[in-house]
Amino acid sequence: MKLLSKKIRHEATYLFVVAITRIFNILPRDLCRFIAAWLGFGASMLLAKDRHKAIRHLGLAFPDLSPVEKETIARDMFVNFGKNAADVLRLKKHYQKELKPLIEVEGIEHFDKVYSRGKGVIAVTGHIGNFELLACYFAGQGYRAAAIGRELYEKRLNALLIENRTSLGLVNIDTRESPRTFLRLLKDGYILGVLMDTDSFRVRSKLIPAFGRLSNTPVGQSVLGLKTGAGFVPVACVRTPKGYKVIVRPEITIERTDNFETDLYNVTLACTKELEKIITAYKDQWIWLHNRWHTRPENEPHVAFE
Repeated sequence: MKLLSKKIRHEATYLFVVAITRIFNILPRDLCRFIAAWLGFGASMLLAKDRHKAIRHLGLAFPDLSPVEKETIARDMFVNFGKNAADVLRLKKHYQKELKPLIEVEGIEHFDKVYSRGKGVIAVTGHIGNFELLACYFAGQGYRAAAIGRELYEKRLNALLIENRTSLGLVNIDTRESPRTFLRLLKDGYILGVLMDTDSFRVRSKLIPAFGRLSNTPVGQSVLGLKTGAGFVPVACVRTPKGYKVIVRPEITIERTDNFETDLYNVTLACTKELEKIITAYKDQWIWLHNRWHTRPENEPHVAFE
């Protein structure tokens, strides 16, 4: 019975995405954003459990926020997610003429400096702003770019996502690919976009401080960068009132030691801190639904992180 219910939910989700994609590619963008904003607002009201989860996580990261501030940020997070999703659904058909002119870029010289070395770039980013658009922007600008992502639970939705990405020249790489694939791309001078702000048991991770609390943080991207000489560049694509701003921060460097594990920890920590700064500046554009602090160190006194 549970399996049947799951299949029905997956089918309903797929049909909804297909239907709204077709509708959003016919309607004007402003109307799509208006509808998506209200859908996001409605979700924030209906999904009370998720909203409260976001509020709890905000409290862990920013204990000085007032209850009203946390409520407002959590609600705006849902609204921003809806607006971002509307543009993602329109990427394939409307990116070049409609979305691309709305993107401003800050600090692209930092990126070009590293990219021009030809040793590859680890684009350090996370689930903030429109991260799908971020990857497509660099591919659309002619950079050799690849996005590393986990396969979606619904294979048909996953196929639509990949089609969206590849339509703009982006190379899609599944997280289960052999490390040799990632090494080859970096050696060929590619950009690897990495979402490094999730606590996942599927990948190698280390406990790294994030917002003052130890957080199980992926380190695969750090291993790749250290082994190949690729540069680590923090990037994000955040919403502006009408469009987007791609933020590029200076390259992250560390003083190398004779201990690889120490270097691995230090560069991952430095990347985490830079991403943390961007999230702090745009609190309502990070997905606070994810529990960044789920995995706890052994022997730590019990704390209610969920």
